[in-house]
Amino acid sequence: MNTLLSIKKRNAVLLKMAVLLEQERQAIIDINKVDLDSYTGDDISMFDRLKVDDAKVDEMIKSVTHLASQEDPVGVERFSFKHDNGMQVYNKTASFGTVLIIYESRPDVTVEAAGIAFKSGNKILLKGGKESLRSNLKIVELWHQALQEDDASTDWVEYLQFNRTETQTFLEQPTQRVDLIVPRGGERLIAFVKQHATCPVIISGRGNNFVYVHNEADVDIALDVIMNGKSKISACNAVDKVLIDENLPNKTEFVERLISKLKDSKIEVLGDETISKAHHLDGITSDDIWYEEFLDYKILIGEIASNQETIAMINKFSGGHSSSIITCNEAEAKTFMENVDTAAVYHNASTRFTDGGQLGLGGELAISTDKLHQRGPIGLQHLVTNKWYVHGNGQIR
Repeated sequence: MNTLLSIKKRNAVLLKMAVLLEQERQAIIDINKVDLDSYTGDDISMFDRLKVDDAKVDEMIKSVTHLASQEDPVGVERFSFKHDNGMQVYNKTASFGTVLIIYESRPDVTVEAAGIAFKSGNKILLKGGKESLRSNLKIVELWHQALQEDDASTDWVEYLQFNRTETQTFLEQPTQRVDLIVPRGGERLIAFVKQHATCPVIISGRGNNFVYVHNEADVDIALDVIMNGKSKISACNAVDKVLIDENLPNKTEFVERLISKLKDSKIEVLGDETISKAHHLDGITSDDIWYEEFLDYKILIGEIASNQETIAMINKFSGGHSSSIITCNEAEAKTFMENVDTAAVYHNASTRFTDGGQLGLGGELAISTDKLHQRGPIGLQHLVTNKWYVHGNGQIR
């Protein structure tokens, strides 16, 4: 295990990384274009996540610069206790050790997630998808340059060029110590990692997020929130399902406005039995679609009888990620927010805010839909475990 780098050195590496990303901006974009041109799949959300442009490089630079400005998450005292026998007891945050990040198509993860794990005092193992190999290797080259220029070992960031079989073997029988695995990708990747991993896994789960338009909703807010929820279809915080209260005043007019706006944005609109009949939409053939995360220009609208039925439906079908209620009734919003079992719950706001940067964390390693050890966006302060420090002068029990 590498000896923990001082916070001064970790910050220096991050700031050097920001400089190198700016210097190599065009080279990264050019290399990424080769990855984009080589991509033969038809997954539009994967293609969207694969692309690196000036805005993406700006985000990478902003991410590492912000990380360098944040307090050290390691060694923070969480609890202290003076024993009757005179021992002084402390509980402090500690790094995990080695974090393996397995991800698909997103070269920005090679900067942002790796940066968070590095700032938290961890060695980083990166296993990206073959579709982004050239982009990832270029960025890892910059990590190594930043480490070398600050007299730190390049071992702190390592890229694993494994195929699927090699990855499975490594998960089952790691050739080096791995303390934590973070899979970033679709449900198949997450299931694969869970099945084969021999150490703890943070599940960066699926989206399938819901918006409930309550019968006391401000319909203009509802329209804005739903449309914003479909503004980036490749994001895990996108909206896939809309539930409309059957007692919403002027419901027919509202649904027509919503369908019109969605279709103007080239989004395919499906309806449950009630909505599809009333508005001449394609219906659904099975309730299984309510479980589905679309990651596509597609949305499903249904009618629902009450807040309680909405809560039950979301808790049954959603991915446990994000849900939003649109209402002017504070009591109904409170009931919804306390009882919906998702990592983030919203009142009159877009699910697109479920993001570490947007929720004040400065960035995120992943968005966890597990309840241990951290739920929702996992930021710098969450990518730590803890350790007990006990000081005595000969005490025995």
